[in-house]
Amino acid sequence: MNDSWRTLLHEGTVIPASPLALTSQRKWAERYQRALTKYYYESGAGGIALGVHTTQFAIRDHGLYETVLSCAADCIDHCQTKNPRTFIKVAGICGDTEQATTEAELAKSLGFHAGLLTTNAIRERSEKEIIEHCRVIAEVIPVFGFYLHPAAGGRIYSHQFWREFCEIPNVVAIKIAAFNRYQTLDVVRAVIASGRDEIALYTGNDDNIINDLLTPFHFDNKTRWIAGGLLGQWAVWTQQAVKMLEKIKAVRKQGSVPTEWLTANASLTDANAAIFDAANGFAGCIPGVNEMLRRQGLLPSNVCLDPDEILSPNQASELNRITKDQPTDDDFIKQNLARWLNENQSNRKHQKT
Repeated sequence: MNDSWRTLLHEGTVIPASPLALTSQRKWAERYQRALTKYYYESGAGGIALGVHTTQFAIRDHGLYETVLSCAADCIDHCQTKNPRTFIKVAGICGDTEQATTEAELAKSLGFHAGLLTTNAIRERSEKEIIEHCRVIAEVIPVFGFYLHPAAGGRIYSHQFWREFCEIPNVVAIKIAAFNRYQTLDVVRAVIASGRDEIALYTGNDDNIINDLLTPFHFDNKTRWIAGGLLGQWAVWTQQAVKMLEKIKAVRKQGSVPTEWLTANASLTDANAAIFDAANGFAGCIPGVNEMLRRQGLLPSNVCLDPDEILSPNQASELNRITKDQPTDDDFIKQNLARWLNENQSNRKHQKT
């Protein structure tokens, strides 16, 4: 088995959490889903995550889970025929143990390398029961742990939970998306205490991306870095995120952090506040990501499967404000959008809503 993806995962890379492409009539738009996937690949991202929160958990209720994963896998295969390189495919895995096992088996059959394991459907169970659930899924596919922000359906876990989670043999990484410093440290400490250097740390804290990536976490006389990010924020301006991560890796080697990086962190967090709609308890998080991509032509609309999931009042004007202050991929997208949308590279038939 080619394990180059594991090497890339530990080196640290950009993994955007891909949105779902829907028309204004809430019909799946395969053409745009493919264009979006090509954008991420050609931006230099090291992977993609699908079937996750940003893709909308509700794709399962609409019979789109296999469709979207299969489409992306096929599109990535085509990209790799033209520009072969390691590209990590992460599938979101949800539901009770039966459903999660089925999703893990499907993802594995489609060539996905790892499953980002979301436990929101069983969050009322005890930590011990959830650990056993994770252990079952890890027997099917390498597992990417996921500390999901409670506003997105997650729950609070103890340090001991993460310590026991790290004992599961097939855990390859943990995405920390608690949006909380204390809970972030619980995970980092657990990974360090486990002694398992093969577990990669990834930030999902879209509100503190740069600081997470620039911090040498030192506990128990050992230092660990958060290697990269699996982020909804990186679903937009992805090429800029790739450039930023490479610069951050260079800064890590210098041993000191120039103060402009603190300024950059504040600026990016401000941008994320608008995109994720922090002012309204993240109600417009997914529509915000979709709207940014719609403005660039990568999505046909900003709508979600749930008709009530829309941009919040004043969110659009906030998006206008932050776009003026951020480096974007507008030129890169304009140069390639027509090709991404129009080239036909698949013989597969995908079921549409």
